Amino acid sequence: MNRRTTLLSLIASASVLIVPHAGRAAALPAMAVYRNPGCGCCEGWVKHMVAAGFTVTVEDDQDLAARRQSLNIPAGLASCHIALADGYAFEGHIPVADVMKFLKERPAGAIGLIVPGMPMESPGMEAGGSPEAYDVLLISANAAPAVYASH
Repeated sequence: MNRRTTLLSLIASASVLIVPHAGRAAALPAMAVYRNPGCGCCEGWVKHMVAAGFTVTVEDDQDLAARRQSLNIPAGLASCHIALADGYAFEGHIPVADVMKFLKERPAGAIGLIVPGMPMESPGMEAGGSPEAYDVLLISANAAPAVYASH
């Protein structure tokens, strides 16, 4: 083998090792989380997202209400943080499986998903107590909020 053949073999071998990881990264978009300043439960929710493979940045936001309004998220369904990923909004303590399912399905006209309030034992709100039943709501541009999942 000459030097050129050896070099091409090494590049081909390296690409086999890189490709599976690149495919996974492409499947999960980067996520920017805006939270009430200093909110600890938001950090708990972010840990769930990171554990699932999302790359997440977190920024304190002094005016989540204005951000919510700019995204057409109903104020009455507020929580303590808003995540933006791949053009969609995710408000509150939404389970990772629901976020991933939503990103795979990409419902027509959807703005995103919301879990209003801060239900006990939802992701990031774990305290070891009794779980509170809650719904994940689908928010669309031209429709009333609808139940996307129940927990």
